[in-house]
Amino acid sequence: MLKHIKPEDILFIDIETVPAKEQFEDLPLRMQELWTKKTKFLRKNDEEPSEFYPRAGIYAEFGKIICISAGILFEENGVRKMRIRSYAGEDEQELLMNFRNMLSEYASKRRIELCAHNGKEFDFPYIARRLLINGIQLPDSLDVAGKKPWEVPFIDTLELWRFGDYKQYTSLNLLTQIFNIPTPKDDIDGSMVFEVYYKEKDLPRIIRYCEKDVLALAQLLMRYKGEPLVDNANVHFSDI
Repeated sequence: MLKHIKPEDILFIDIETVPAKEQFEDLPLRMQELWTKKTKFLRKNDEEPSEFYPRAGIYAEFGKIICISAGILFEENGVRKMRIRSYAGEDEQELLMNFRNMLSEYASKRRIELCAHNGKEFDFPYIARRLLINGIQLPDSLDVAGKKPWEVPFIDTLELWRFGDYKQYTSLNLLTQIFNIPTPKDDIDGSMVFEVYYKEKDLPRIIRYCEKDVLALAQLLMRYKGEPLVDNANVHFSDI
């Protein structure tokens, strides 16, 4: 599996998202109406739009990105290592611009593949949509309109695990368990990000969680390729 892809040519990515506003009532009236309409068939019969609103973070039109963590693998003196960096903050436009600049600069030096778990259905399109909403030009790596499937530089560890069985979803948490990889969900999981961000106001905790996901993602790909895991002592958090 993936014999033709070099781990050093992959940029591993994970994002954390939340609703654009803390409360449903904080949305402009027109956006409240659109949220009510969009979720009409998603809510339970007695569930109000405001009660369903904490889930708004999964929709790029109603959410925002608060953290993007990215990691690369490299070899140094014959030892495989990993470097991870996060782009996070209250200012989504600024973090997106910084991430875009990094991605464009890194891709200008070599051809890279972007890797995420369920990335083709969530991370990659979500980032692209939020870039456009924030008035930021898409980098070539995410500007895939009109490209042939084999020209799109995306690797999705969920898709790889499906082996063509598209009716099944398997979480990263489950895959790390069955492949004996340290779980990234030992503190919080995605369902808790809304509370941690808006109620606890603990962005550093979310960043740590996002970075653990990136590390787990890379380790999972190593398992897929039948290669040794990266030793935790060789994982560094710094500039890419």
